[in-house]
Amino acid sequence: MSTPIDLNALKSRQKVAWASGDYAVIGTKLQIVGEQLAEACDLRCDEQVLDVAAGNGNATLAAARRGCKVTSTDYVPALLERGEDRARAERLEVTFQVADAEALPFEDASFDVVLSTFGVMFTPDQAKAAAELARVCRPGGRIGLANWTPEGFIGQMFKTLGRHLPPPAGAQPPSLWGTEAHLQTLFADRAAKIAVTRRMFNFRYRSAAHFIEVFRTWYGPVHKAFAALEADAALALEHDLTELLNSLNRAGPDSLVVPGEYLEVVITRR
Repeated sequence: MSTPIDLNALKSRQKVAWASGDYAVIGTKLQIVGEQLAEACDLRCDEQVLDVAAGNGNATLAAARRGCKVTSTDYVPALLERGEDRARAERLEVTFQVADAEALPFEDASFDVVLSTFGVMFTPDQAKAAAELARVCRPGGRIGLANWTPEGFIGQMFKTLGRHLPPPAGAQPPSLWGTEAHLQTLFADRAAKIAVTRRMFNFRYRSAAHFIEVFRTWYGPVHKAFAALEADAALALEHDLTELLNSLNRAGPDSLVVPGEYLEVVITRR
């Protein structure tokens, strides 16, 4: 019989990974995803909005720009500080609060809308995180998510990382959140409706080498993977990532544009 996975230990390792590098360098490029999700959720002025696993605040800022009363949460304080800097620069009033997506410190039905862009999908206990999103959203409210798909670029990148540095046995892949079947499993009994739209985000860099340099320096999971590997193994990972990037590049030999598929999800709370 296999030993049950220690989700608390996994969460601790993930927290260290996301606190390494500086996700804001990557995250700010994804701002358009937060804007599109805010429109998909049809945000209204003065609605109470919670951004879960907010990172540097893309969905947070999108909601605040639309006149919502926003609470931005993450379990990595340094990421919230980046979001706070951005909100201050735009004169936006936002409440920032350290919080774990699997144990949100809010009353039931506290928010009209709950958002997460490429955040809550990385929680170790996926069922608990989904239950928390639903718990704090009022009946008739909306849960808006942006989740990378397994078959899209980021899903393939994490599979590549996993071949070189295997994840703990029994851990659920984050990209499950990018499948409609898994969303139905997580939310079906709490959802009046689950609307899913497939979208693309284009990663734009000078070359595969430029992408890898940026991600191994600033993007926590890639940064930690390279740091954990011996020199030869790191070169092998770099080779495989280069192959993946070049196979998906639609910009020709002089630049890099790689489409990354994700699901834009709007769940109406039962």
